[in-house]
Amino acid sequence: MIRTQISLTEAEYHAAKAEAARLGISLAELLRRALRGVLPVDQSKPWMRYAGMIESDDSQSSTRVDEVVYGTER
Repeated sequence: MIRTQISLTEAEYHAAKAEAARLGISLAELLRRALRGVLPVDQSKPWMRYAGMIESDDSQSSTRVDEVVYGTER
Protein backbone atom coordinates (compact mmCIF):
# COMPACT_ATOMS: atom_id res chain seq x y z
CA MET A 1 0.00 0.00 0.00
CA ILE A 2 1.03 3.57 -0.58
CA ARG A 3 0.42 5.99 2.24
CA THR A 4 -1.03 9.38 1.31
CA GLN A 5 -2.45 12.41 3.04
CA ILE A 6 -5.65 14.30 2.23
CA SER A 7 -7.34 17.38 3.65
CA LEU A 8 -10.98 17.29 4.70
CA THR A 9 -13.22 19.86 6.24
CA GLU A 10 -14.12 19.19 9.84
CA ALA A 11 -17.66 18.28 8.79
CA GLU A 12 -16.40 15.85 6.11
CA TYR A 13 -14.01 14.24 8.58
CA HIS A 14 -16.67 13.73 11.26
CA ALA A 15 -19.24 12.46 8.76
CA ALA A 16 -16.72 10.01 7.26
CA LYS A 17 -15.61 8.77 10.69
CA ALA A 18 -19.23 8.25 11.70
CA GLU A 19 -20.00 6.31 8.51
CA ALA A 20 -16.89 4.17 8.92
CA ALA A 21 -17.89 3.39 12.50
CA ARG A 22 -21.43 2.54 11.38
CA LEU A 23 -20.01 0.10 8.82
CA GLY A 24 -17.45 -1.29 11.30
CA ILE A 25 -14.48 -0.36 9.09
CA SER A 26 -11.59 2.08 9.30
CA LEU A 27 -11.68 5.55 7.80
CA ALA A 28 -8.97 4.44 5.36
CA GLU A 29 -11.10 1.50 4.17
CA LEU A 30 -14.13 3.77 3.77
CA LEU A 31 -12.09 6.10 1.57
CA ARG A 32 -10.65 3.20 -0.47
CA ARG A 33 -14.19 1.91 -1.09
CA ALA A 34 -15.36 5.36 -2.11
CA LEU A 35 -12.46 5.64 -4.59
CA ARG A 36 -13.26 2.23 -6.07
CA GLY A 37 -16.74 3.55 -6.81
CA VAL A 38 -15.47 6.39 -8.99
CA LEU A 39 -12.32 4.99 -10.60
CA PRO A 40 -12.53 3.29 -14.01
CA VAL A 41 -12.84 -0.48 -13.84
CA ASP A 42 -10.14 -2.67 -15.40
CA GLN A 43 -12.34 -4.49 -17.94
CA SER A 44 -10.12 -7.57 -17.75
CA LYS A 45 -11.01 -7.87 -14.04
CA PRO A 46 -14.64 -6.75 -13.62
CA TRP A 47 -14.81 -8.31 -10.17
CA MET A 48 -12.23 -5.80 -8.86
CA ARG A 49 -14.96 -3.15 -8.54
CA TYR A 50 -16.32 -5.28 -5.69
CA ALA A 51 -13.07 -6.41 -4.09
CA GLY A 52 -13.39 -6.09 -0.36
CA MET A 53 -16.98 -4.91 -0.58
CA ILE A 54 -18.98 -8.11 -0.90
CA GLU A 55 -20.18 -9.72 2.28
CA SER A 56 -21.71 -13.15 2.47
CA ASP A 57 -23.05 -15.35 5.24
CA ASP A 58 -21.35 -18.24 3.43
CA SER A 59 -18.03 -18.89 5.14
CA GLN A 60 -16.93 -20.89 2.08
CA SER A 61 -17.67 -18.13 -0.47
CA SER A 62 -13.96 -17.41 -0.99
CA THR A 63 -13.56 -20.92 -2.40
CA ARG A 64 -16.43 -20.32 -4.83
CA VAL A 65 -15.49 -16.87 -6.19
CA ASP A 66 -16.73 -17.45 -9.75
CA GLU A 67 -20.10 -18.67 -8.52
CA VAL A 68 -20.43 -15.76 -6.07
CA VAL A 69 -19.30 -13.06 -8.53
CA TYR A 70 -20.60 -14.39 -11.84
CA GLY A 71 -23.45 -16.62 -10.65
CA THR A 72 -21.90 -19.74 -12.21
CA GLU A 73 -18.77 -21.81 -12.01
CA ARG A 74 -16.23 -21.11 -14.72
